[in-house]
Amino acid sequence: MIDTPREIKVENDVEDFIRNSNKDYRLCTTCGGPAIVSTDMSVPKDSDIKLIIGENTLHVSKVQARYIRQVEMRMLLGYLNYCKRNGLEEC
Repeated sequence: MIDTPREIKVENDVEDFIRNSNKDYRLCTTCGGPAIVSTDMSVPKDSDIKLIIGENTLHVSKVQARYIRQVEMRMLLGYLNYCKRNGLEEC
């Protein structure tokens, strides 16, 4: 399933967040670097690598998969700050 020469690890905090949110997310490229956002904000692409986390999926951009070794909580912080600034509790 993973089209990279190595495994992509996911930090426990990220896994816990995704499991608890009951949503799918996508790790994509932004001007600030790799970022995890809800699939409501960034639609998954056919070329994404799918990491199954509980009953949800973390879609990893094929572009980002070339460069990252681990999915980290810092990649999710921009999304969480966006939700907080906009009063979105469903994040």
